[in-house]
This record gives sequence, C-alpha cells and structure tokens, in this order.
Amino acid sequence: MKTLLPSLDQYETPRLLLEKSCLISNVRRLQKRLSEMGKEVSFRPHMKTAKCIDVAEAVFGEARPPITVSTLKEAEYFFDHGFNDIIYAVGIAPKKLSRVIELRRRGAELKVLVDNIDSAMTVSQAAAEMAVSVPALIEVDTDGHRAGVAPSDGESLRGIAAILDARGSLAGVLTHAGHSYNCTDMECAAAIANDERDGAALAAATLRQSGYAVPIVSVGSTPTAHAARSYDGITEVRAGVFMFFDLVMAGIGACAIEDIGLSVLATVIGHQKSRGWIIVDAGWMAMSRDRGTQKQRIDQVYGLVCGVDGAMYPDLLMVEANQEHGILALRANSTASLPDLPIGSLVRILPNHACATAAQHEDYLVLEQGTPSAVWKRFSGW
Repeated sequence: MKTLLPSLDQYETPRLLLEKSCLISNVRRLQKRLSEMGKEVSFRPHMKTAKCIDVAEAVFGEARPPITVSTLKEAEYFFDHGFNDIIYAVGIAPKKLSRVIELRRRGAELKVLVDNIDSAMTVSQAAAEMAVSVPALIEVDTDGHRAGVAPSDGESLRGIAAILDARGSLAGVLTHAGHSYNCTDMECAAAIANDERDGAALAAATLRQSGYAVPIVSVGSTPTAHAARSYDGITEVRAGVFMFFDLVMAGIGACAIEDIGLSVLATVIGHQKSRGWIIVDAGWMAMSRDRGTQKQRIDQVYGLVCGVDGAMYPDLLMVEANQEHGILALRANSTASLPDLPIGSLVRILPNHACATAAQHEDYLVLEQGTPSAVWKRFSGW
C-alpha cells in the first residue's frame, strides 16, 4: 500500500518536481526509435542528469543496461546499485585513475576516455603498475564542439591506439555531437547526426585498416539520437537529458513542451505592479543560470511558468534570476494579461537545462497525475 504524501501546497519551496509519466514515456519513445533503427545499434543511456537509482529503476526495472556517466561518483554509485558496464565519458585526469582502478578491481567493466598521447601513456602506465587492465576509448571530435581527435587525423588516432593496444586497453572510439545543442530545428540535428556517425565510423575504419580491433563505436546526444536516420558503422548510442527534456530540447524540436518532466515549484512572495513583475522564491540557486534558449528562435529567458496543475500561463516567463528571487513577467510585446497570483500562490517553472536545474536540488518530488507519490533522493558532486 502506497504511503500518502501531502498535497503540493504543503511543501516548502523551491522544490524540484518530476512527472513520472513524462519520464517513462520519454525513455520508451527513444528506446522504440532506436529499436526501429536496427538491432546492430545498442543503447547506452547517460545517467548524468538523473543521478538517482529510483529514476533508473522506474524506466529499466530490474535490468542493468550499459550506461554512461560524467563523474566517477556516478560510476561508483551506479556500480554499487548493480550497473556493471560503464563508460566514464570525460577525458581522464591522472589523479582519478586510482578510483578507476579500484572500481575495476571490484569487478566494474569501467572504461575511460582519452584523446591524446600523454593521457594514453598515463592510463597504460598506471594499469601496468597496478596490474589491472583499464580499457579506454579514443575520443573523436566530429563537430569542433569540445575535445577529441579529428576523424581525419589518422596519425594521432594510430599513435594513441598503439599505446593502448600494447596493454590490451583499446576499447573503441567515442564522439559526442555537442554542437547539436546549437540547432534550432531537427533538420539541423539530423545533419549533425550524419557528421557524428560518419566521423566516428571513419575513425574506427582508419584504426581497423591498421590492424586494431575497435569493438565499440559510440555516438550520441539527445538531439542527434532523435534525429539520426542511419547508424551504419555504429555500435551504440548515448543520450541523457532525453529522460526529462527541457526548454532547449523543445526549442530544437526534440520534444514538445508537454514532454518536459522537470519543473520547479515556487511560491509568490511579492509584486512590483508598476513594473508588471511577480516575485517568487526561486532564483538561480533553484533554476541555475543556464540561458540555453537565448540563441534559439524563442528565448525562454530563465523558464516558462505554469500553474500548479501544469497548465501554462500565456507568455509568462522568469525574466530575471537573482540568487533566491525570481522575477516573473510577460514576454515583451505580449497581448496576454498578467495572471492574478496573490502572495502565497504556487507556480511551476520549466527549466532551460534539466541537468543544471536538477543539480541544484537534493531530491525529486515525484508526481503521478499531478499528485505527489514519492520522494527520490539524488546526489551531486564528483
């Protein structure tokens, strides 16, 4: 029998809310899409946004699929909860290798990421000294977004591969189409998905032609996972924010506003009527300072505002975010009327970036059909 939780109006604010039905439908949607793309590509969900075993079990049940993480704390946490096949998808810092080796000794199939000779040497030497294998993937830069070796740079790819292969540590290649976050439509995301696929496949082919085994060819971002039309030459797809979605993803076209599963519950604490402002107790400490929609066709500033029932207020935005104060106002040139929200009224604010907003909170207040049903603890840190 479920324990009845207080109604939303009984909770202190700001409070992070998670619509369970959105979470589940968002995951099922991507699983279905990838399964329809063909059995040759597997799915490796990224747990960087969720950081919570209850989220994982809500969508995967007792299954423990391969996962991606962005911190070693995530790797340790999810391994302790039964997840074994893990890629730590951030270039490895030398001082973190002791934790990687400890997880490997405990039985974790943990893989790390390198994109240069020095890091490959550090991984190889540490593994030799500790007599533990440390599989590594070579990061490939397919869009100029961040780190990685250019797919066409065969010399660098082979040089890194030679060092890793000497210890039996070459696990494959990996790329992240981070530039897709700058798209404003799914056609753009599809084009970047093609570049992502082709770049990763080229890097893998270059290494295979030189005699190296490349068992993993890993790609992924939430926009490209929803836009890709082919995964020829790819073995697995990664995505993370798709579980919750956010306003940036809606602006790209990867989801609808109604698919966004996260919101922040806030209380009206004041008004500046001459300025058309409503003041709430959720600032950037609750929402984050992320302004990811600023370059999109519709700038949502710090978030869209809806009622406690989830119904949107037309053109009402969080237009300013101080540390603990949020300022709500109508979008410029709007013909809508400012809603009548007396002191003490509750609102929900949809975030620009689910990862950044979730990171501000210790737990999720889970909603089922708008009613609190559970509190799921999440963690933070590195």
